[in-house]
Amino acid sequence: MLLQPEQRTKLDESNDAYFYDVPRFVTHVDAGFINRLTHLYRQRLTPNSRILDLMSSWVSHLPEELEFDWVEGHGLNAEELAKNPRLNHFFVQNLNDNPRLPLEDKSFDAVLNTVSVQYLQQPEVVFAEIHRVLKPGGVAIVSFSNRMFYQKAIAAWRDGSESDRVALVKGYFKSVPGFSAPEVIAYAPPVPGFLQMLGLAMADPFYAVIASRLPSA
Repeated sequence: MLLQPEQRTKLDESNDAYFYDVPRFVTHVDAGFINRLTHLYRQRLTPNSRILDLMSSWVSHLPEELEFDWVEGHGLNAEELAKNPRLNHFFVQNLNDNPRLPLEDKSFDAVLNTVSVQYLQQPEVVFAEIHRVLKPGGVAIVSFSNRMFYQKAIAAWRDGSESDRVALVKGYFKSVPGFSAPEVIAYAPPVPGFLQMLGLAMADPFYAVIASRLPSA
């Protein structure tokens, strides 16, 4: 088993739909993180391809100059998703209640997940679904920082260090046969000594774990 039952628990065990019922038209990471993510998308995503933005909101951070054939959005707040100008269509679904995606096999060239992986209580099932909906050769990009809604993040995430969290997401990919070896991109901003003493950082760290569906899988 990838995670023990206690590692999947949240401090707030109420239904996630209640927590996300009110829209939040804010960005949950700083401009430096967003710029790095958009640049990564610019490098790794193919124009005129089909994109699934999993656990999305009112913004997808996709490069403005890139056009895609279709961008499917998913999230927990319909009002946020309706405001996202990059989405061609969206659906609302609580993956902790039902991790199975209502999407066809091999239907997307890329699956994106931005600063949300920490909330998945059945990550191995969701990552198997990501593999299922990816076309052979398609890429999955999971990005995150050190911010979270603490009461909604699973214990394995809350209790781990930043390197532990990277290893956790790599493990999610490795738990699914047919993914390539996960690639990690990390940027941890330097912190002056006096801020380290205070436990403060200058900017959000950036982490992305990337894997592709193997052509033969």
